[in-house]
Amino acid sequence: MTTLGAVFRPQLPPERLRSVCEAADAAGLEQLWLWEDCFMEGGLSTAAAALAWTERLRVGVGLLPVPLRNVAVTAMEVASLHRMFPGRALVGVGHGVQDWMGQVGARAESPVTLLREYLVALRALLRGERITTDGRYVRLHDVALDWPPQQPEAGVLAGVTGPRSLRLSGEAADGTILTADTNPEGVRRARQLVEEGREAAGRHGSGSHRTVVYLLTATGPDADARLRAELAAEGWESVPDLGVAGDAGAVAEAVGRLAEAGADTVVLQPTGDEPDPEGFVRFVAEEVRPLVE
Repeated sequence: MTTLGAVFRPQLPPERLRSVCEAADAAGLEQLWLWEDCFMEGGLSTAAAALAWTERLRVGVGLLPVPLRNVAVTAMEVASLHRMFPGRALVGVGHGVQDWMGQVGARAESPVTLLREYLVALRALLRGERITTDGRYVRLHDVALDWPPQQPEAGVLAGVTGPRSLRLSGEAADGTILTADTNPEGVRRARQLVEEGREAAGRHGSGSHRTVVYLLTATGPDADARLRAELAAEGWESVPDLGVAGDAGAVAEAVGRLAEAGADTVVLQPTGDEPDPEGFVRFVAEEVRPLVE
């Protein structure tokens, strides 16, 4: 069965998060995803709060920009979430928006090299390994977590877009997060590139590799206009079969197309001007979920 989630967009103030989390948990939403967009809200602080405010909800961070924090610090934070809230935290990492990384003096000359080194080190630390590495960007000497995650499924996802990065995700991550400008054909291409990476790394057939994709979604009386406006603002209006506006049936059909293309998890991303964030998560859980296989 396809897993269904929704996004709490950081265009909303942090103090709004609690009511959205509580609405999502009460409605039975499977996953709520958070973003660490500069310079809005911290991904790990909001994830910890969301997990503490809820009982069943799984909370994803998609994604943490790797140039912003030392990999050992990220490992400590992520491990803490996994131990305090077993089986409920999902964490993705990625290059980050390069303009934003430049603004804070953290832009890497080779983002792919940085992400590769980061993924290898982060996953090893979360497995409880003691590591020493002297890479171009990631340098650790005799580092191990005192409190690594207790559950084996504490994997790391990579939020990536380009062919090299998608292959890298297959080589070095446990799953891939695809942005909302990915249509069903884009999901198929991404999965092919990820599988090429897995095969190159000798990981083909060994364990699962989850594919998470965001779906820009608008519902309500002005849904079409809001969807068109956001697609235009992002420069995506020429991409076929992208986003969905309409009732639960129309949204479920769009989810089904992405799932058929290979998405394991579809995360409904409201437009930036969504007037009722609490109502949106209830809509996903109570109206769309029953229609999705």
